[in-house]
Amino acid sequence: MPKITPYMKQCFVTAAIGFNIIGHGAASGFPAILLPQLHQPDSGFKLTRSQDSWLASTVGLTLLLGSFSAASVMGTKGRKAAHYTISVLGIVGWVITILATSFWLLIVGRIILGISFVMMIPLRSALIGEYTSPKSRGAFLATVSLAQGFGIFFVHLIGSLISWQRTALVCLFLPFISLVMTLFSPESPSWLASQGRYEESREAFRWLRGDQEEDELEKMISARIAFKESRQGRKITMFGTIKKKEFYKPIILMFHAYSLSQSCGLVTMAAFSTIIIKKVMGDVNADMWMVIFDTERILTNTLAVFIIHKFKRRTMMFSAGGLSLASHIGIIFYVYLRNNNSLPVTGMWLPALLLALQFFAMSVGVTPMPSVMAGEVFPLQYRSLAGSISLVSLSSTMFLILKTFTGLIDSVGIEGTYAVYSFSIAYCLLVMWFLMPETKGKTLQEIEDGFRGKPIVTRELIEKKSLKDDETELETKNLT
Repeated sequence: MPKITPYMKQCFVTAAIGFNIIGHGAASGFPAILLPQLHQPDSGFKLTRSQDSWLASTVGLTLLLGSFSAASVMGTKGRKAAHYTISVLGIVGWVITILATSFWLLIVGRIILGISFVMMIPLRSALIGEYTSPKSRGAFLATVSLAQGFGIFFVHLIGSLISWQRTALVCLFLPFISLVMTLFSPESPSWLASQGRYEESREAFRWLRGDQEEDELEKMISARIAFKESRQGRKITMFGTIKKKEFYKPIILMFHAYSLSQSCGLVTMAAFSTIIIKKVMGDVNADMWMVIFDTERILTNTLAVFIIHKFKRRTMMFSAGGLSLASHIGIIFYVYLRNNNSLPVTGMWLPALLLALQFFAMSVGVTPMPSVMAGEVFPLQYRSLAGSISLVSLSSTMFLILKTFTGLIDSVGIEGTYAVYSFSIAYCLLVMWFLMPETKGKTLQEIEDGFRGKPIVTRELIEKKSLKDDETELETKNLT
């Protein structure tokens, strides 16, 4: 039997997380196949236009209201307990959706799926970042976007072939598989260290990484010991925590990174893809083009895993962000000129190219990079809290975009709607230019020290701790 390498173990634990992310991607894309089927003449119940927008945006509203629900479970009960909770909620949400016979039952199912989604967002990047080696961490974190994109593609493809109830039944198996795989995954070494369970932390770390990264392990444990010793004898106030650079800088950075990912078209293309395609491309088979663009998203997300592994974080973020802004501006001008009969030739290939460019920019960098950053920039001691606070931006932007999309389309058209999103993209890129550090190849402790401006633990302290451990071991041997 071949030896199971640390890299294979990291792939396994990442896959356990990935199945839940696929399920949440499916939940995001579900309205695109649910709403058209509910408006068919033979549908069991009818929806108003307002109810359409609520079904699409309820997940975003749940994210906004439940942004802090994950912090307490992640911080006090552990990463595995949080992952179990997320999987169970996902299963319950899909079961209620399958059995729904009214608008209100659909809303309840969407709310429970939204709670599962919101708990997963801070956990997925934190857990992958804590599980994986710095040399491959970027690629593993990039699979978050790939898994979510695959979930959207999966639900759109399946939903175009079978009923929405059967589609929900298929989606039910995604959190179930994740639940089973989590049973065989270890607890996060970083969380165990933050709880003072150092020997368990060493055991979990070596199971995941082998014995080739001992320096990172000892630095992490030494930093936690130094942090706890610095807290002894003095009261740590909330105001004192907020003032810390390593606390507020990553939060501000992620506020804008999450807003950027939502503004680039991630949520609108998942929930309203057929509407956008028809508004931009005209009278075409929107369902066919939806599957084509979803396929492009999957291929580009897959490509992003390898690109992010090779290129620096800032290069990826601002190249993709600039391309996303350019595609939005191109669509604005195209639709405006077409509506004013100022184009010499009309056809579907130019708008298809512009939408393909938007999908490429979104999938190669704008969407995966926030997940990569979230797994790297938050300090261990505040990872649960800071990650939950930053979700306010993601959830509020998601809800706002989904709830106002149909109203914007009706009032200012697709070109005006894209102008609003373009302004948001440009603003977020400007702020991130001054805040985003380069994190490729650095350990989580080095990134945390970079935001702080100085290391929390010096090499002298590590050597002092090592000497003290040697003396303790020698005393124990003499006593025996």
